[in-house]
Amino acid sequence: MEDLTREEIDVLGEISNICVGGEATNLSLMVNRRVDISTPKIEVISRSAALDGYEKTCVFVQVSYVKGLSGNNVFILKERDVKCLTDLMMGGDGTNTDCELNDFHLSAISEVMNQMMGASATSMATMLDMLVDISTPRVSPIDVESVKIFEHMFESKLDRFVKIAFRMVVEGLIDSNMVLLYPVDFAHDLCKHFQGTGTK
Repeated sequence: MEDLTREEIDVLGEISNICVGGEATNLSLMVNRRVDISTPKIEVISRSAALDGYEKTCVFVQVSYVKGLSGNNVFILKERDVKCLTDLMMGGDGTNTDCELNDFHLSAISEVMNQMMGASATSMATMLDMLVDISTPRVSPIDVESVKIFEHMFESKLDRFVKIAFRMVVEGLIDSNMVLLYPVDFAHDLCKHFQGTGTK
């Protein structure tokens, strides 16, 4: 399927902007800090470029839509950011990031993404006037050098993906990028739903 048109990129930007408010609010409540998430930057990339800008270990969080929409999202988070958010959730000051990434961190970030994507799904349901529900997040630490693992993160075999990059600022602790990826065909379908031409 072809890459996105300018109009589709604008639609995805509008959808993302609406969803970001709820995501930032939910994250702020979880970590008890002010959270700002920027206007997203949207582009279409090849599969091989998905990990550009990441070093060492990052964390993939895979969330699928199970009602209303049919698609698969993957968030890419930096290891330090995951540790910082986990420490804040546990009542710390967010500086306990020197430890090894472990199952506790992965469980915590799964809950973070479940809450954030839940807020996003609620926003989408309102926008699209349909029930939208998500799966439980699946979390995987990824060695950036082991790019082959990435090949199994999507059900789609397509090589082209939509990359939505957000600047996430958590008061005094994190100023980083969070990336959301999904297949181009899902983006086409989402735009059709938003414009009222998709099948509900």
